[in-house]
Amino acid sequence: MTIRTILVDDEKLAIQGLQLRLEKFPDVEIIDTCANGREAIRKIKTEKPDLVFLDIQMPGFDGFSVVKGVMELEPPLFVFVTAYQEHAVRAFEANAVNYLMKPVDEDKLADTLDRVRTRLTEKRGAEEAEKLKSVLAEVAPDAMEAMPDENELAGGARFEKLINIKDRGQIFRVDVDSIERIEAAGDYMCIYTADNSLILRETMKDLERRLDPRVFQRVHRSWIVNLNNVREVKPHTNGECFLVLESGADVKVSRSYRDVVARFVH
Repeated sequence: MTIRTILVDDEKLAIQGLQLRLEKFPDVEIIDTCANGREAIRKIKTEKPDLVFLDIQMPGFDGFSVVKGVMELEPPLFVFVTAYQEHAVRAFEANAVNYLMKPVDEDKLADTLDRVRTRLTEKRGAEEAEKLKSVLAEVAPDAMEAMPDENELAGGARFEKLINIKDRGQIFRVDVDSIERIEAAGDYMCIYTADNSLILRETMKDLERRLDPRVFQRVHRSWIVNLNNVREVKPHTNGECFLVLESGADVKVSRSYRDVVARFVH
């Protein structure tokens, strides 16, 4: 899989530096570079790249304006590049794959490209499935009626079985089924298993996309739990409750997510 990529930055040296770092990744093909937001919008519309590395602070159209300018298309994946930490929240609100601080760290760049590959595989898999459905609907409508719906396929291959977590200078390969609960802590996730706790640099939103929703459910703005580990439901005040997990830990379920509890109450 080749990742067709455009680099956007008003600083020529920043583009050259990123080009040098990306040379180490043979699947990344830089198809163009842009020095400002208006040029970037034109190139994205004509070239239709898979990925755009986008500087946030540029004169005229900044990075967020570029994203807005291509929203009527099927937009590419964006990785924001910035010298300012405070742009991080807005970057994720714009549904970026990741954001990178200048100067770009090589390990973080490699991690970002891993995320890009995952997202592109999921996207292309969905596109191929839609094409197949269209063909079947035309030439074999009976077969279409027999196809399982998306909910039946929710536990399929599109969800992660293993997650690589770089923490404390090591890379841990964590079996997803072993995860008991996940806590949001700013730009990081605290991953708890029965015998370990690890820090993952990822947003709650991105992590939710990677996990099977039949097993991992958001129960609070800061918590995701593995429903297979729920041992007890304890009612609390104001319509809230606590889930007691196999480890003995309890996690508060806010009122916004109380429908999750309904599956335990018959």
